[in-house]
Amino acid sequence: MNNPTQPFVLTKEFLEIFKNAVESKNDVYVNEITTGLFPADISTLLDEIDADGCKYVLDLLDKDVRADIISDLDPDIRKTFLKIYSPKEIAEFIDYTDSDDAVDILNELPIQLREEAIAYIKDEEKSSHITDLLRYDEDCAGGLMAKEFIAVKIHWTTVQCIEEIRRQAEKVEKIHTIYVVDEQNVLKGRLSVKKLLLSDDKTQIEDIYSQDIIAVYSYDHEEDIANIMQKYDLESVPVINKQRQLLGRITVDDIIDVITELAELNQQAMAGISEDVEEADSVLKLSRARLPWLFIGMVGGLLGAQFMELFEKDLIAVPAMAFFIPLITATGGNVGIQSATLVVQALSGSSIQDTVGQRLFKSLLVALLNGIVIATSVFLMNWLFTMNMKLSLIVAIALFCVVLIASIMGTITPIVLNKAGINPAIASGPFITTANDLVGLAVYFSVARLLYGLA
Repeated sequence: MNNPTQPFVLTKEFLEIFKNAVESKNDVYVNEITTGLFPADISTLLDEIDADGCKYVLDLLDKDVRADIISDLDPDIRKTFLKIYSPKEIAEFIDYTDSDDAVDILNELPIQLREEAIAYIKDEEKSSHITDLLRYDEDCAGGLMAKEFIAVKIHWTTVQCIEEIRRQAEKVEKIHTIYVVDEQNVLKGRLSVKKLLLSDDKTQIEDIYSQDIIAVYSYDHEEDIANIMQKYDLESVPVINKQRQLLGRITVDDIIDVITELAELNQQAMAGISEDVEEADSVLKLSRARLPWLFIGMVGGLLGAQFMELFEKDLIAVPAMAFFIPLITATGGNVGIQSATLVVQALSGSSIQDTVGQRLFKSLLVALLNGIVIATSVFLMNWLFTMNMKLSLIVAIALFCVVLIASIMGTITPIVLNKAGINPAIASGPFITTANDLVGLAVYFSVARLLYGLA
């Protein structure tokens, strides 16, 4: 039995024991395994078994634990798993789920099943909240927010406020912030629990609340919200409409999910994967996501071969030049990816304060320093081993030029793509590498022709 105060670690041995218990329908042992585990840990286990097995395990658990587990399940697994349940049974899960998680679950269902499940929800207020949230896009504040929050009127006394908090807290699992609103539900600020508890019973809320509060609009994009919450270190943020009326709140756990998803998408884009995929996806989907950039890389390789053909006579005249082609292309690609990655990170965090000209100037200074170090090192090592002064000089000069060009391309390309509304992360993958390979070859052979006097 795992100690619930310690992080749960899923081992192959433990998973095999769990699967055997599920397959043999050993109720006693399954209960023993799951008792003491957090819902998120049980979700980790259920991610590894089929839908029928998931249903069997969940049917042994309390309804509130069931709801937490279903909220934590991988969306792809949950979508398949929920087909086993009737609309009435799904509605029972929803009764124990926050409105934002409930909407995520319902959005994964066919429209008819979704409508039937909503009709079975007993709590009319929750049903109304869910219906309201379903109209928002998933990637905006309205699609992220929950309708469960604590709000008090600005003209109330502390006694009225505490009574209202007690009433509202029955439906709010975690109280991150107490929001203060007026009679029109316009957000005015927030109330410190400490001030509330230390104030006299007849103290007016308007005398002790703070107007220092950051809010987001219901149409704000999830990436902008993530940046705001990171910047100001917020556990939650209120969501308002254009009239500044309080609509809901977004908590840090939802934003962590957004940040994780954005990081994965950027990582995939930088690797040249054009879709949001996972290793567990089908072969066809994985292939479709990878092929576009692989095709671009193939085209780049063919163009590189054509470049080599143009300089065939140069290679025949000086065969030793061929030995340094991998060095030239690899250096250009690496420098370009390094520069692009830093720019993409800055763009995703909205931390770029410099103009394009300032960024290019800084990139040029870095490239000059790196280029001098690399070119000098290559020249000395090459001359030491080959004793060929001219060839060593050609390689060194070509490398210096390639570092400068690749650094500039790696800096400016993500900025241009971002201005055009295209994900700049795609610039850090095969695009930069392929372009710099071609430029590197052209520079290398051009320098060779100048110094060798080749025609």
